[in-house]
Amino acid sequence: MITGDKLRTELLKYFTALSPKEPAITKIEYEGPRIAIYTKNTEIFSDRDKVARDLVSLIKKRVVIRSDPDIRLAKEEVQEIIKQAIPNGYRLIFDEPLGEVVIESSKPDITTLEGSETLRNLMKETKWVIRIQREPLMQSKTMEKIKQYIYWNQKNKKEILKSIGERVFRPQVLDIKDVRITILGAGRQVGRSAILLQTTESTVLLDCGLSAGAQNPIDMFPRFDIFPDLVETLDAVVVSHAHLDHVGIIPYLFKYGYRGPVYCVEPTLDLMALEQLDYISVTGKEGVFAPYTEHDVKLTLQYTQRLRYGVVTNITPDIRITFYNAGHILGSGIVHIHIGEGIHNIVYTGDFKFEKTRMLEPSTYRFPRVETLIMESTYGATPVPYTREESERIFAEHISRTIQQGGKVIIPVPAIGRAQEIMLILNNLLLEGQIEEVPVFLDGLVIEATAIHTAYPDYLAAELQQRLREGENVFLSEYFTAVRSQSQREEVLNSQGPAIIVSTSGMLEGGPVLRYLKQFAEDERNLILFVSYQVEGTLGRKLLKGIRELTLVNEEGKSEVLRVKMQVQKVDGFSGHSSRQQLINYIKRVTPKPRNIILLHGEEEAIQSLANAASRVTNATIHTPRNLETIVLHQS
Repeated sequence: MITGDKLRTELLKYFTALSPKEPAITKIEYEGPRIAIYTKNTEIFSDRDKVARDLVSLIKKRVVIRSDPDIRLAKEEVQEIIKQAIPNGYRLIFDEPLGEVVIESSKPDITTLEGSETLRNLMKETKWVIRIQREPLMQSKTMEKIKQYIYWNQKNKKEILKSIGERVFRPQVLDIKDVRITILGAGRQVGRSAILLQTTESTVLLDCGLSAGAQNPIDMFPRFDIFPDLVETLDAVVVSHAHLDHVGIIPYLFKYGYRGPVYCVEPTLDLMALEQLDYISVTGKEGVFAPYTEHDVKLTLQYTQRLRYGVVTNITPDIRITFYNAGHILGSGIVHIHIGEGIHNIVYTGDFKFEKTRMLEPSTYRFPRVETLIMESTYGATPVPYTREESERIFAEHISRTIQQGGKVIIPVPAIGRAQEIMLILNNLLLEGQIEEVPVFLDGLVIEATAIHTAYPDYLAAELQQRLREGENVFLSEYFTAVRSQSQREEVLNSQGPAIIVSTSGMLEGGPVLRYLKQFAEDERNLILFVSYQVEGTLGRKLLKGIRELTLVNEEGKSEVLRVKMQVQKVDGFSGHSSRQQLINYIKRVTPKPRNIILLHGEEEAIQSLANAASRVTNATIHTPRNLETIVLHQS
């Protein structure tokens, strides 16, 4: 890989040929995983996209061309010029350290300007890079807070980006003698996903989650204790998606001194912030202190680098990553990891869905090269005996039966992914008259998470994308009522007659769903209907096991026993995880064929069952490691 002096030589040679009469470059800086090249040459700036593409082909690194601050117009002039071209319907954010202007809007005639002649002319005139950022169709407190962290607090931005770049583009000191992974979490369990990838040169953490339902820290945290110097040696954290069992402990690393990059797909940053901040809030209300504070979340976000699907990015001197669609939740990514000059290639699925859903396209299964496949196994022992359409029919039957007998339906959902899928399904069932029209209440993080979904149409299923781009909020419905205050919640709790309540959290481990459970549990007419995976040790799993006396902590912090007389049902087929059949089919279809398959993120029975099935359809070596096991993938 090109580094240091050779890199500068290649850049100077290119720009000298481009502009032989005058210096084309005023400075070269590291900008996270990109190289930022500043110029006073207006022609080079105007043609910066082509120049950047040429340089990527030449030096095999991501490049951005920026205008030198001396040629940029003053902010007041820029505002006036933009106003003349786009009179209203937006907000301007000046990202001064990068010389960028963000036009934030939800209006379709503005959000479609990206790549347009109008935008190109504005950039040519102002000498600022101008980006369009889609505003959510609903108010999002999380996204506003993120803007404060990233845009309004710009003091250390360039220093942070420079420090990341120095990690990425440092000279490679050691030849790659071996590639190995150590399982710090998710080995024969669901939860606390954390895989430590090490080469002779680099140390990278794939996910860093917590375990829901764990009773003590050694079971809740990844096993950092066996790597006491991890914070000092860690080069990067790569995040597959925003659920807490994959991102819940990242701020803890920053609390104890980590100051390196976190890489994720664009929407994951917003959703990750939502989950982490809510985790702090929920644990506080339960009288328990979270292992980190909002300040640590803020640091995490400031060091996080957003990537799009399909963009190859250097993250250390010997490792490049590319994210592909995982189909699990908004922005979930399968990570392709290219080590050295083709020495070894890993595909890490994270959680994935190998089936099209109402909200998302199915996961990617074709990659440039694959020697090792690290795959989730959540439903490795759970075949789904019916199709997606049949799942929706069974779901509707459970709801209709409860409504007819005058009961209420509580649907616990994870805020991200299942909530939005269930909203789409419920709206369709009501529109088609498959269930009787009754009030549908949305409570908890469902509303905030849905707002974030509306800001990222490019990551949703094709049929939803265009509707969102045209300004339609595909997730809301005239049938739905958002519960936005405690007084509204009390009205729902005291209401008479049938209703459907969609609320967080999905495993009954906190959130307003517990209030509804306490209120309606003793009425046999009511139903609690699970639509997502329930981890061992959670209240949701206990109910599914037939336990009908639950110990809950009340608002005073005291334990109380809840006797559950309501009906308890679960509908499989809505999960964001692949079913057993889909997991086996993925192993059959993944291209090219891996030499190693490592099964993680599944309970003991699921892992063993899937391993046995996989051995009949692949010649790959199948590994089923426990936590703390190390697997050497390459050695020379």
